[in-house]
Amino acid sequence: MSTPEKKVPRFRSATIYEGTLRASTRSFLHGLGQDDEDIARPHIGVFHTGGEMSPCNLNLRDQAQHAKTGIYAAGGTPHECPVVSVSDGLTMAHSGMRFSLISRELIADSVEASVRGHQWDGIFGLGACDKNLPGLMMGMVRCNVPSVFVHGGSALPGQRPGPDGADLNVVDTYETIGKVLAGDATLDELDAVTRACLPSAGACAGQFTANTMGMVSEALGLAPIGSSMVPAVFSERAPLLRKAGKALMAAVMGDAPLPRDIVTRQALENACAVVSATGGSTNAALHIPAIAHEAGIPFHLDDVAAVFARTPLIADLKPGGKYLARDVYYVGGAGVILRELLQKGYLHGGALTYTGRTLAEELTGAPAPDGRVVRSVEDALTRDGGLAVLKGNLCPDGALLKTAGLKTLVHRGPARVFESEEEAQAAVQAMRYEPGDVLVIRNEGPKGGPGMREMLGITALLYGQGMGDKVALLTDGRFSGATRGLCIGYAGPEAADGGPIAALCNGDMIAIDARPEARSICVELDSAELGLRLAQRRVNTGAHLGGLLEKYAATVRPSHQGAVTHSGRVVWLRDGT
Repeated sequence: MSTPEKKVPRFRSATIYEGTLRASTRSFLHGLGQDDEDIARPHIGVFHTGGEMSPCNLNLRDQAQHAKTGIYAAGGTPHECPVVSVSDGLTMAHSGMRFSLISRELIADSVEASVRGHQWDGIFGLGACDKNLPGLMMGMVRCNVPSVFVHGGSALPGQRPGPDGADLNVVDTYETIGKVLAGDATLDELDAVTRACLPSAGACAGQFTANTMGMVSEALGLAPIGSSMVPAVFSERAPLLRKAGKALMAAVMGDAPLPRDIVTRQALENACAVVSATGGSTNAALHIPAIAHEAGIPFHLDDVAAVFARTPLIADLKPGGKYLARDVYYVGGAGVILRELLQKGYLHGGALTYTGRTLAEELTGAPAPDGRVVRSVEDALTRDGGLAVLKGNLCPDGALLKTAGLKTLVHRGPARVFESEEEAQAAVQAMRYEPGDVLVIRNEGPKGGPGMREMLGITALLYGQGMGDKVALLTDGRFSGATRGLCIGYAGPEAADGGPIAALCNGDMIAIDARPEARSICVELDSAELGLRLAQRRVNTGAHLGGLLEKYAATVRPSHQGAVTHSGRVVWLRDGT
């Protein structure tokens, strides 16, 4: 009796090369160096943001080659698909920052255009700079074909000169600028820090946006457990990427869950939990709702806030803490944090991962907390996590504050209002502000900017001037994942949408109470006065900048919805339908 022949599935990519009419497509594939066997295999888009835009991106193309090796060894034909990346580091503190958040949408759109245009059978995503990671994950969920994501890894920290020099990262450069302006450091000292703080390729070394979203990719179930914290230049990345490529092919060849099966409400709550537990970037509260949007799940800032409020801070990571991504790697990676949260009831262990196994199954064997870099829940740094959403008459849609490492959660002071980041930057550089002030920067939201610039430069200057814990800052723009201090961003509605922030005047008293029992931000004005001022306000129409900024401003939704730019109703166009 003969063994029945295993039926080979028809892959989506066959659409582009099957039949007489598509002989020209086969010519293009042969032109790529593919033979008949290669063409008949499933075709995989390997999307990366490699290039010379920043150290984050520098070695991603090399890493992608390892992923391609794994894909080919497991029966796939990989196609390298580089996509645009905008460096937050090179755009900081000037008009180019308008394009940082926009690049997230460009990346997601590029993934969709390539996957749907070429009918790729799967997606391998590899990114390291801040907006790369959510942009690639958004594209995966939008296209809903078998997908695996791998964070390109963090840079190693630099070191102050001398054998006993302390670790350095890029934030130290920003804060040293402030010390120079305050007369507390020399230009030679600044130059030494500048040269030493980024000694290798990889994302910024702390729990800033890139490393936060790397952990998010694991918590969501889109990435291998343990992958995100392996430093970018470690040799371990090569086998990691090959294995991830092989795992992707198992999903393509088998009946593994698709991204929209994986990114459920439970998975999104898991993602928020790991952000809270690590004192991660406030930008995650923008990116997680955007990923949810691609899955067709309404998941906004209030949903994020609910998870933040119930999840303890257990990882002592910079900028609010002591340790770096490298240190998390040495104690076992993100799996240590996820395991502790799972065992203590803060994660949904039944959520699916790209392997077809549950998150709980994937975390079997993850090590226990070391007690220093990662603590047990019983020894948490704080009981309610490292981020908080504040609401009140000044921010009815919410505003976001990183509370990890803050000396005080309460502040009351007069508003000092600036109409743009540039105005605020000039005032801070000249130290034209007073202790106790609440610096208000408006017209920097997604629509009003446009582009929702982040303002690490200003916040780091304040710390460098020794004023980081003596003033508060409020904006409808963003802050960097590296920001520390009483810095409240994402104020909603933004000024361009008629939010109360547009009504503030110099001297208005603002009361901030970020304690768990309050979580409030209010201006001491009655509703009648607020309403009158808003009715009389000068509408900010923004600069007529044309091009990409014009298109973005016309389509972007509020920050509490993730600043997304399309309806979310994505369906595949199929030939013959």
